Amino acid sequence: MALEQVLQRIDSDRDAALERLLALLRIPSISTDPAFAGDVDRAADWLVDDLRSLGASVEKHATPRHPMVTGQIGEGAPHLLFYGHYDVQPVDPLNLWTRDPFDPAVEDTPNGPVIRGRGTSDDKGQLMTFVEACRAWIAAHGALPCRISFLFEGEEEIGSPSLVPFMEGHREMLTADLALICDTGMFDPETPAITTMLRGLMGEELIIRGPDRDLHSGMYGGAARNPIQVLAKILAALHDETGRITVPGFYDGVTELPEEIRAQWEALGFDGEGYLGAVGLSEPAGEAGRSVLEQIWARPTCEINGISGGYTGEGFKTVLPAEARAKVSFRLVGTQDPHAIRKSFRAMVEGMLPPDCTVEFIGHSTGTASVMPTDDPAFEAARKALSDEWPREAAFAGSGGSIPIAGHFERILGMPSMLIGFSREDDGLHSPNEKYDLEAFQKGTRSWARVLAALSQG
Repeated sequence: MALEQVLQRIDSDRDAALERLLALLRIPSISTDPAFAGDVDRAADWLVDDLRSLGASVEKHATPRHPMVTGQIGEGAPHLLFYGHYDVQPVDPLNLWTRDPFDPAVEDTPNGPVIRGRGTSDDKGQLMTFVEACRAWIAAHGALPCRISFLFEGEEEIGSPSLVPFMEGHREMLTADLALICDTGMFDPETPAITTMLRGLMGEELIIRGPDRDLHSGMYGGAARNPIQVLAKILAALHDETGRITVPGFYDGVTELPEEIRAQWEALGFDGEGYLGAVGLSEPAGEAGRSVLEQIWARPTCEINGISGGYTGEGFKTVLPAEARAKVSFRLVGTQDPHAIRKSFRAMVEGMLPPDCTVEFIGHSTGTASVMPTDDPAFEAARKALSDEWPREAAFAGSGGSIPIAGHFERILGMPSMLIGFSREDDGLHSPNEKYDLEAFQKGTRSWARVLAALSQG
């Protein structure tokens, strides 16, 4: 009965909730452009006022770039920390937008009504689904069912330079039993998901050098080492004939999928052939015997992201280059150690160098994978709560990319994250004409109300 009253309140307050979201969307909080610094600050103030209207104790914290907003409300167990970001991407190229990106409105489309504007899906619309669920709980019952803290960031779209120092300096304020993040998406328009696997990342650049200058290939070809050939041989050796990665020790920390997760994924009916066909491909190219979904959600990768060397301009130049370079990235899963993999990769490359060649390494970003504790009863309770709201049963999903905030919560604050979002593949995140389905906003709000009820019953 308590939940039903909250859901009824959400439904009766839909118009007002939409107007609040539109007001926040009108603020051009573009974090990367200093010209919009005042607008980012104004968006933070808007959120401060909105949280205070719920009865929360709220603070706006200055950082070297853009403010953090924190809030505290409610009591009892569990203690939940909700994270979202209020900054948005630039809108260029403006001529590709069908309307002013900061004059948001509801538009009818063949797939239903959508909210059109910058930040609708990433992340203001998602952030406000949770805030509106809290508002409905308070309106229906005078209080929330548990203790909730809020952390709203204004620098996510520029790499969160202030986030880690802020978290380290405010551990006591921010530490909770569980972090909630609404910056992910549905599996499909009818199937909600809790993202429980996030791949880590390690980037490496290598430069192979041979002769002390570019050489004429007619005079030196065959006699002199060609760095491009050396580099190509090294890169080709990174995978065996089955697609497995050959860096020694690479698979340390990689585990197989639990059978219950594998069963959930199989029930999703993912069309691997269609997924590849949409980008002009027909056959999986990764590890043999692995499904496409498993490859992109749960398996580690080694990808060559760029190669350069010699003459690459118009026409032809018979040059034997002095150097060749490549950029290689590794997506990591489980407990793989990016630093150990970097060390092993470098040793492998150095061991393959022929005489007269040297290598220079340039290390790029590193981050470990995040694997959420799906055996924690809270995760199954949330999954069932989501399933009650949507046509199809929710799944514990993986993600091919990386969401650093989840790793920060685990490493700095010692708590797991539950990533629940309602964006869709066609939302156009970071692109012109970004949108958020009106259904996603409304049912997302109802979903969070259900999740709060489920987590509070534990």
